[in-house]
Amino acid sequence: MQRFTISLDEHLAEGFDDLIAIRGYANRSEAVRDLLRAELERSRQSEPEGLHCVACLSYVYNHHERELGERLTTMHHAHHDLTLATMHAHLDHEHCLETVLLRGPAAQVRSLADAVCAERGVHHGQLNLISVESHDHHQHAGAAEPHVHLRPAN
Repeated sequence: MQRFTISLDEHLAEGFDDLIAIRGYANRSEAVRDLLRAELERSRQSEPEGLHCVACLSYVYNHHERELGERLTTMHHAHHDLTLATMHAHLDHEHCLETVLLRGPAAQVRSLADAVCAERGVHHGQLNLISVESHDHHQHAGAAEPHVHLRPAN
């Protein structure tokens, strides 16, 4: 682990300490690490097409909207290579919350998320995307094909 020192004016330091308290960090170091990780991830996501990711797409939709459920299902089936799992929850008599776990090239994941959120009747769409690197290609005994493990990009 490396250490470094920064200087902050009093107003910025007070604001940072307030943020630390609100978010429940144990200390400033943990908060700074999270801020740096977030900024590095944001920078990494602006890189060229080769970036892979895991992502969580959540959205609320009105299930009474004409053929919306079928359109959404068709979109996910058309991208079965990106869609890992879907959780569906009924919020009231009209609205459902769906959370979809996605994995694949970041550009394709974003494109699918944008298309889903743009559907008429879909509201409050939000994509949380995390860059990943593949590692540990191996095959288990008795398995037909090798598989890849993913870890968050450093």
